[in-house]
Amino acid sequence: MEFKYGDERVWLEDKDGKTVAEVDFPMQPDGTYTITHTFVDDSLRGGGVAGKIVQAAAEYIRRTGRKASVTCSYAETWAKRHKEFEDIFIK
Repeated sequence: MEFKYGDERVWLEDKDGKTVAEVDFPMQPDGTYTITHTFVDDSLRGGGVAGKIVQAAAEYIRRTGRKASVTCSYAETWAKRHKEFEDIFIK
C-alpha cells in the first residue's frame, strides 16, 4: 500500500488511478491543520485502511512540526485511541 502525499491530503489510488482512500487536512489561518474528512472505498472496507491512512496523515503532520484539530468523527476516535500521537492533536 503506497500512499500519495500532498500539502493537505494523503490518498491511495487503485491501479487505474482512481482515489480509493483519502484523508483531508486543510491548513487553517493560524498555521495548524484540521483533519476534516476520511474516506475509504467500499472495496477496501474492513482491511484497516482507514486507520493506516489517518496514521499516515498524523505522521505527515508531525514531520511538518505543526498541530492538528479534528472535525472528522473517524479521525477523532482514532486520535483518542492512539496516545502516541497526542503531541500533535489540539484538544
